[in-house]
Amino acid sequence: MIHRTAASLHRRLAPPRVAHAHDGHDHDGLPTARPVVPARPARRIDPHGVVPLPFIPLGPARTAERGKAAELPDPRPAGAKAASLAWLSGAGVAVPAAIALPAETAAALAGGDSLTRHMVDGALARWLDPASRYAVRSSADVEDGEVRSWAGQFTTRLDLSADEVRAAIAEVATPGTERLRAYAERTGERRPPKIGVVVQEMVPARAAGVVFSRNPLSGLDEVVVEAVPGLGAALVDEGVTPDRWTWRWGAFTAQPADPHVDDAPIEQVVRETLRLAKAAGRPLDLEWAWDGRTLWWLQSRPMTGLDGVRIYSNRISREVFPGLIPTLVWSINVPIVNAAWIELLERLAGPLGITPELLARRIGCRAYFDMTTLGDVFTALGMPREALELLLGLPRGPEAPRFKPSGRTWRHLPRMLRFSAFALRAGGWGRGEVRALAAAAERLERTDLAALDERALLARIDEVRGLVRRGAMANIIIPLLMLGYGRGLDRSIARAGLDPLAADPAAEVADRRTWDPNPALDELRATVEALPATARTALEADPDGALDEEPALAGLRSGVTAFLDRFGHLSPSGNDLSVAPWREDRAATVRMILAHPLPRERSGPRVDRAALMAATPAPRRPLAGFLWGRAGEMRVLREAVSSTYTRVYGLLRGSILVLGERLVARGLVDAREDLFHLTLDEIRTLVERGTLDGESARTRIAQRRAEMAEAAELIAPETVVGDAFVPRRRDELIGAALSGVPTSRGSARGTARVVQGPADFGRVGDGEIIVIPFSDVAWTPLFARAAGVVAEAGGLLSHSSIVAREYGIPCVVSVSGACAAIPDGATVVVDGVGGNVLVEREPAAP
Repeated sequence: MIHRTAASLHRRLAPPRVAHAHDGHDHDGLPTARPVVPARPARRIDPHGVVPLPFIPLGPARTAERGKAAELPDPRPAGAKAASLAWLSGAGVAVPAAIALPAETAAALAGGDSLTRHMVDGALARWLDPASRYAVRSSADVEDGEVRSWAGQFTTRLDLSADEVRAAIAEVATPGTERLRAYAERTGERRPPKIGVVVQEMVPARAAGVVFSRNPLSGLDEVVVEAVPGLGAALVDEGVTPDRWTWRWGAFTAQPADPHVDDAPIEQVVRETLRLAKAAGRPLDLEWAWDGRTLWWLQSRPMTGLDGVRIYSNRISREVFPGLIPTLVWSINVPIVNAAWIELLERLAGPLGITPELLARRIGCRAYFDMTTLGDVFTALGMPREALELLLGLPRGPEAPRFKPSGRTWRHLPRMLRFSAFALRAGGWGRGEVRALAAAAERLERTDLAALDERALLARIDEVRGLVRRGAMANIIIPLLMLGYGRGLDRSIARAGLDPLAADPAAEVADRRTWDPNPALDELRATVEALPATARTALEADPDGALDEEPALAGLRSGVTAFLDRFGHLSPSGNDLSVAPWREDRAATVRMILAHPLPRERSGPRVDRAALMAATPAPRRPLAGFLWGRAGEMRVLREAVSSTYTRVYGLLRGSILVLGERLVARGLVDAREDLFHLTLDEIRTLVERGTLDGESARTRIAQRRAEMAEAAELIAPETVVGDAFVPRRRDELIGAALSGVPTSRGSARGTARVVQGPADFGRVGDGEIIVIPFSDVAWTPLFARAAGVVAEAGGLLSHSSIVAREYGIPCVVSVSGACAAIPDGATVVVDGVGGNVLVEREPAAP
């Protein structure tokens, strides 16, 4: 007989049954001393040796020749779980001894075939150890797939004696339960499953759990581990809430304050999970157990539900498109600005096959960038996709990815060299673009809009859009170059032992005051400070009237007029044509001057070019001088490009407003500003007397105006995962705010139905939020009617979480006291990403 391995010997000396969550622990949840157990009787065959037919070995079987691996049969006829166990064993991690029964044989056994029963009984008698405990699990052909996992839908029997195994095999192989039918109907699966069976030796577990190589809700690059004391089946048992850890790039970013499980094996779980996921080439969902010395792997399946998950963030977009965005502005800006970004990226990476509409989404009337699409661009450029997550502002560990090229990047080297050559001469190109766009804007500003008919106004809008597209490219490239040169200069200044914040390389650029309004605002603010108290009081009370009537304000009036002549095309939002520019609202401009901070002298020495050169070693002075010049040039050029772009873009506003007056005269809209709530194509259809008539236009305008008004009161999250966005008002009446662990993404708002047990199932209507203490497999049909789930107990592998993820409904578990705190029939909002459950309070009767 083959000698047993050390791991096998360890299992033989372990207790004869596994520890449950309530066994072997004191009242504080800490492990107690393990009892002395007599040695097990000798087993008939080596569990890693020859496996009798009709079973298939799932471990590293060996031949009689020491150290020589035996050729194993194909485990796939026994189902997905059997195949994954064989893969785990081959991946070099510890896997308990296991065998599998092919689906065809398991079906014959479940059907009562006597010959099959005799063959299975004989094989089990030779393989099973009377002193060991076993798990009998399904291994269906539909389980553990990349689209659906069918997790929890088939029967599993745990902690069985050798005598109980054969009956359990027949039970596990028998399909057709109500929960399977409900699941198949919900998921559209019509083919009956073929169920193989796996028999696996139980691990005497001190702790067990589940681990996901990626966040199962968002798909972010972080490992999520859940653990319970003793048997891992407690993860799906009633009333059990696991300890939870999150690992991100080399460090735990979240971990339990008072864990019930020794955290000694958790980092090993993480490290081996990352290695296994890398070997598999895809994200994995794994189950593990720890016996105090060895980490054992029990199951592996591909993570489902990650394909198509999109993450939207306004962390960057709110700097480009701040605030609420009217329909017209969105219909104009997105095709123009996003097309410019795509053109720039394709200069570096070649054709990307993405459209402007894929880069951004309008959520709650605000702009959100599609970070998933940007991740695709990163991948195309040969950079780590995970590096994009740094832009989301998420916690980072010591192993965080960096924005650095990989071997795949070199295939783009010719394009990058061409772009680098362009960047070196971009200053001249940028100034040329400013001159050309300024000349075009001056020409168009001389046009008498009142003399143009409706079609001519549309043609002018199209001409301006072409100029805006040209300006958008410069408005992207020049700020990027300014950022790059600025960071390089900051490093040079810091290496010289100086303070980068004390340096202003733009101060030496001759035309800085031409484009930057701040020096002019400084002067106007100083003028205000010198005013008599009575004149200033009058100005604050009525800016327009005081400027025209107060003699003491004549100098300020002249200064404001000159300021608006130079900078009046600017506005509080240069990317929103619905916002009036400064020249249209002199009173608002004066209030801006009154609120402008007084210039303050910086304390301490300033860093100029001469100081930098003096402090920099001679070999590095040419680079430092180059960066100083380019950084200053790009800062001023950025202001020039931005100012000119805003000037050109603002030309659209005048044409739209005049066109609106014409449509008001035709009785198609009620006010010229109504056009801001229509798309450009809808306006074109109105002008050309197309399919959109005045009544339909008014209906759309009213709906969108109401949406904008409602959106102004909404709480805008920084990140939205998928469609997990349910509008929440700032002034909403909240009766209770509960929190728990989000385990199935999405958001839902609906009527809460408290369900304490099967007797309450009939009270649940379609689309309601079920509030439950826990659930088990018998509750599966209930989930087919629910729009969301709130559970008092559970974790990522609890039945509630598994079924909710498979059904695509939001779920929050571990919500303490939910059944008591949430009134039956109340309106609740379930946030399956943030883990929040909000109970809305009914407004008081008038």
